[in-house]
Amino acid sequence: QLYFVESGGGLVQPGGSLRLSCTASKFDLNYYAIGWFRQAPGSEEREGVSCISHDGGSTVDVDSVKGRFTITRDLARASVYLQMDNLKPEDTALYYCAAAGQCHAGLPEWRFSYWGQGTQVTVSG
Repeated sequence: QLYFVESGGGLVQPGGSLRLSCTASKFDLNYYAIGWFRQAPGSEEREGVSCISHDGGSTVDVDSVKGRFTITRDLARASVYLQMDNLKPEDTALYYCAAAGQCHAGLPEWRFSYWGQGTQVTVSG
């Protein structure tokens, strides 16, 4: 059973933008922090990118995306979004969303659960 469905990935040139969506199924976003993660080609680990708290009042972004990525949510649509601007080739990865009780410092993968299947982002050109 999928709890989250990610979408919005694609191929974009450096400097371009994409907006990823993470839609929850049978999952109340009021009770969970939602994080975005990415897994680069050839990597076995998922890197935390951004997180939004259960009440939407705070967000966490890792240094490599600060000023370029913005995480937001829409409770009416049961969705969390990742607006990605000024994309770089090193942003190329499979992007996932997952849930946790809070946005743990450093966004460790092991603290998050209910992973979706991911959406591919490729920055090239």
